[in-house]
Amino acid sequence: MDHASRITSVEARTIRVPLTHATALSTRRVLHRDYVVARLRTADGATGIGFCYGGSDAGLIVATAVRELFAPLLLGADSTRVEWLWDRMYSAGLLHGRSGSAMRGLSILDTAIWDRNAQAAGMPLHRFLGGYHDVTVPAYASGGYYLDGKGPDQLADEMSAYVDAGFKAVKIKVGLLAPAAEEARIKAARQAIGPDILLMLDANNAWRDLPTALRYMDRYEPYDPYWIEEPFSPDDIDNHARLAERTRVPVATGEIESGRWRFKELLERGAAAILQTDACVCGGITEYRRIGATAASFGVNICPHWFHDLHVHLVASAPNGQFVEYFPDDAVLNFRRLIDRQLVLKDGELVLPTSPGLGFAFDEAALDHYAIDGWA
Repeated sequence: MDHASRITSVEARTIRVPLTHATALSTRRVLHRDYVVARLRTADGATGIGFCYGGSDAGLIVATAVRELFAPLLLGADSTRVEWLWDRMYSAGLLHGRSGSAMRGLSILDTAIWDRNAQAAGMPLHRFLGGYHDVTVPAYASGGYYLDGKGPDQLADEMSAYVDAGFKAVKIKVGLLAPAAEEARIKAARQAIGPDILLMLDANNAWRDLPTALRYMDRYEPYDPYWIEEPFSPDDIDNHARLAERTRVPVATGEIESGRWRFKELLERGAAAILQTDACVCGGITEYRRIGATAASFGVNICPHWFHDLHVHLVASAPNGQFVEYFPDDAVLNFRRLIDRQLVLKDGELVLPTSPGLGFAFDEAALDHYAIDGWA
C-alpha cells in the first residue's frame, strides 16, 4: 500500500435545506430537501467529498449507511484501489438494499474516493476520467415546476428566459393536471421557445397504465417533445417498453435506478432510448462508468439526473455523455447553497472546471446553518 493514499477518516452529516417555495411534482409536494454529505481524508492530508439527495425526509437513513455500514470498510484501505473498495462496499450492503438508501451511501463514498484521487493527481475529475470534452459541455435548463399561482403564461416567461440565456434545450414538469390543462402548459412553452429549441417533458412516474399514458402523449406529441421522462414507476419496465413502441417521442428514464444490471435490462427490452443515470444514486462514479460503457454498446446516450456540479465531469468524460441537467437557480436544487463556488455558463454550455478533483468544496458555514446532525 502507498502510505500517502491510506484512508484515515470518514465522516458524514445530514443537511436539511427548506425550499423557498413549496414545489409540486406529478406525484408529491416537496417542502424541503435532505442531503447527506461526506468527506474522507488520507494520510497525505488530501480530502475527498461526496454527497447525495437523501429524499424530502429521513435523510438520516443514508447518513447511517455511510457511517455504520461502509465507513468501517474504508478505514486503513488504499484509496487508489477503487474497484476493490467498491466491490467490498457493495457486498456489505446486499442485505440492506441493492438500491435506495444503502446504494446512495455507497455512491457518496465512491464519489469522495474519486474526488480525492483526482486531487492527488492534480487533475480536474473530467480529465482524470478520460477527458472527452475539452472546454465546455452541453447543458439543458431544468425547470417548469408546478407552483401555486403559476400558469401557462408564467411558464412561458420562465422558458423564454432560459432561451435568452443561451440554452438550446429546456425541460418542464408534466403529468399533474388533466390532459387539456397539460396541453395548455406545453403549448405555451413551445410557443415561447420556438420550433428549434429542444423541449423535454418530465412526468415523474405520473402514470400507472398504458392507456392513460397514451391519452396524455396524444396531447403532447404535436409539440415535438425531445423525450418523455419517467412516465411510469421505475419498476414498471414493461410499460416503459410498451410506451416506447407506441409513441414517436423517445422514452428517458433511470434517475433512481441503481446497478448496471437494471440498466442493461432497460436497454435490452427497448424501454429507454436515453438513460438518466445519477452517479449519486446508481452506485457512484465507478458504477456510472460501467453503465455508460454498457449504454455505448447499445448506441444510447446518457443525460444524467441532477447535481450538475458532479455530472458536468461525467458527461464531459465520455463520448455518449449528451447533456448535463442544469438548474439555473437554487429554488429547486438548493444543494447549490452548500458549496463554495458555482459552475460558469457560456452560451448555454457549462464551462468545465479546471481545479483538481470536483473543483469545489463544501461551504462549512452553510452546512452548520442547515445541518440536523454533526460530523460523525
